[in-house]
Amino acid sequence: MTTPKPKPIPKPGPPASPSPAVVAAHASHPTRVPVASDVSDEELAAAATHGAVEADEVTVKDGDATRVVGPAKGTDPLKPYVRAYFELKASIERFHARLESAELSPKDIEDALTGLRESVAEPKAVGDLAALRERLDVVAGEAEAIRERIQEERRVAREAALADRERIVARAEEIAAKPESQIHWKNDTAELRSLLDEWKAAQRGNARLAKDSEKALWKRFTTARSSFEKARKHHFAELDRANSTVASRKEELAAKAELLAESTDWDRTAREFRDLMAEWKTSGRGRRSVDDALWKRFQTAQDAFFDARRAASEAENDALAGNVEAKEAAVAEAEALLPITDLNAAKQALRGAQDRFEEAGMVPRADVARLNKRMGAVEKAVRDAEDARWNQRNPEIERRASGAAAQLQSAIAGLEADLAKAEAKGDKRRIKEAEEALAARRSWLEQIEGVVK
Repeated sequence: MTTPKPKPIPKPGPPASPSPAVVAAHASHPTRVPVASDVSDEELAAAATHGAVEADEVTVKDGDATRVVGPAKGTDPLKPYVRAYFELKASIERFHARLESAELSPKDIEDALTGLRESVAEPKAVGDLAALRERLDVVAGEAEAIRERIQEERRVAREAALADRERIVARAEEIAAKPESQIHWKNDTAELRSLLDEWKAAQRGNARLAKDSEKALWKRFTTARSSFEKARKHHFAELDRANSTVASRKEELAAKAELLAESTDWDRTAREFRDLMAEWKTSGRGRRSVDDALWKRFQTAQDAFFDARRAASEAENDALAGNVEAKEAAVAEAEALLPITDLNAAKQALRGAQDRFEEAGMVPRADVARLNKRMGAVEKAVRDAEDARWNQRNPEIERRASGAAAQLQSAIAGLEADLAKAEAKGDKRRIKEAEEALAARRSWLEQIEGVVK
C-alpha cells in the first residue's frame, strides 16, 4: 500500500493565482507546469542528501554553511523539508510558466520576484539550495526582460493613446474655432458627438493616461464643445428671430397678393404683382415649412389674377378679331406703294391708307406690334425718300461736294504719278500702297459725283 504523501508546508511566494494543478491542466498552456506532488522518489532521495538529522533538529547544507531548518519529527523527519524544497522549486517554475501564459503587469512580476527571493533566502527546506537560487536567477533574468518589454509596450501604448486623445481634442478645437460662415451646423454637431464617443471608447480600450494629462486634455475638449454649443445656440436663436421677421414680411406680401387677386385693372395690377414678386425674392429665406405655406398662398392669389386676366384678354381678342382684316388691308395698300417712284403720289396715297388703318379700330394684342411694324416700315421709306430728294436739291451740299471732288481729283492725279514712278522702279511695296490709296479716293469721288449730279 502506498503511504499518503504529506501536504506541502506553506511558504511565502508570489501573489494569489490559480492552483498549480489548474494551471498545469489548462489546454492553452505551452508547457506542463511542475507540481510538487509529482516529484519522484529518486528526486526526493537526491534532495535529502543535502540535509541531516542532528539530535532533535533537521539541518541543511547551504553553501559552505550548515544551518538548522526545523525540528526532527516522525519516522522520516527529512521528508517534510524535502517536500518544502520541491514546493519552492515548483513555485519558481510556475512563475516561469506564468511569464509566457499570463498577462502579468510589471508590478506583478516585481512582487512575484520579491516574494520568491525572500522564499529562497533561508528557506525551511532541504535540497540543493544553490541550484534553486541559480534557477531563480535565470528565471528572474527572463522576468526582468519581460518586465522591461511590457513597460516599453505600455510606454508606446500610452504615447499612442495620448496622441489619439490629442487628435480628438485638436479636431474638436478646430471645429469650435471655425468662422460662423464656414460652420455646417448639422455635420459639425454630429462630428463633435462622434468625437465624444471616440473619447469614451479610448478611455475604455486604450492605455490609461496620467491623470494630469487626461484632466488637461478633457478640459480642452469640454471647453471646445461648450464654445461650439454656445455658438450653435446663439446661431439658432438669431435664425429663429430672422425666420420670424421673414415670415412676417412674407405674410404681408401674401395678404397684399390676395387683395389684388380680384382686381380687373389688368395692367396696373400686373405691375404691382411684379413688384410684389421682386420684394418676395429679396425678403430672405425663413423656416421651410412656413415659407412653403406662405408661398402657396402668394402663388394661388397670383395665379388667380393672371388666369382672370388671360380669360379677359381672350374674350377681348375674340371681340377685336374682326378688325384684323381691315387693318391688314390698309397695311397691304401702303406696302403696295413700294418701291417709291413718284414721291408726291406716294405721300398722298399713304395718307389715305393711314386713315383707313386708324378707322379699322383696335385689334388683338398679338397683332398690334406686327401690323404697326409693317405700316411703320412704309412710313419710314417715304420719309427717307423725301430726305434724299431734299439733300439732292440742297445748294450748300452741292457746293461742298464740288469742292471735295476737285480735291479728290487732284489727289488722284498725284497718286497716279506716284504709281508710275513706283512701277518704273519696280518697288512693289510703293506700288501696292499707291494702288490702295487710288482705289479708296476713286470710290469717294464716285460717291461725291453722285451727289453733285
